[in-house]
Amino acid sequence: MDFLIYFILLLIIPMWAQFKLKRTYGKYSKIRSTSGIAGAQVARIILDNNGLHDVKVVESRGMLSDHYNPLTKTVALSSHNYHDASVAGTAVAAHEVGHAIQDAEDYSFLRLRHRLVPVVNISSNMSWIFIMIGLFSAWSGALLIGIILLAAGVLFQLITLPVEFNASSRAMDQLLSNNIIRNEEERDAKKVLSAAAMTYVAATAVAVLELGRLLLIYTSMNRS
Repeated sequence: MDFLIYFILLLIIPMWAQFKLKRTYGKYSKIRSTSGIAGAQVARIILDNNGLHDVKVVESRGMLSDHYNPLTKTVALSSHNYHDASVAGTAVAAHEVGHAIQDAEDYSFLRLRHRLVPVVNISSNMSWIFIMIGLFSAWSGALLIGIILLAAGVLFQLITLPVEFNASSRAMDQLLSNNIIRNEEERDAKKVLSAAAMTYVAATAVAVLELGRLLLIYTSMNRS
């Protein structure tokens, strides 16, 4: 019964975060910003005012596919956020530019996350192979290797949190200092950014819970 509740929680936590994001984004993507500036223009204004003239702003496909690519120095915004002047699009565009500013300022957590990417790409694929071998064969050594590999992914998730929260903080500062949002829009933009941040918090919580469960199993194996 305890395991059933645990696995239900693993499903509910990320589903709740995704539902909250889609609902919040859906609401504020329909509200036009008072500035009337499309997301692409918002990004360009903030980038130029921070001297980041070499960073490009491009349109990307897919719903909420917005991201910043430090290798190509590109802020990619999904079509709705790129073209429309909505409160949600304004907040998202500023958030992605926040990552570009982090990159330009050599923000430590962003640098560390980038360095972990190749490690995590390998460890995330390999970890569950060793974990499954360890669980089915009761071989604690294989399980330990899997746990160590999985821990690299959990570390990546933990480092992602300050990166995302810091980018959102920078976004709000830039939106206000550049007079892009005003009055109640500040509160609404924060709601959008908070909902987006909760998806990262949920993913991290699930990863930490699963790592803790496997550590308990490993400890139990050694005791027996």
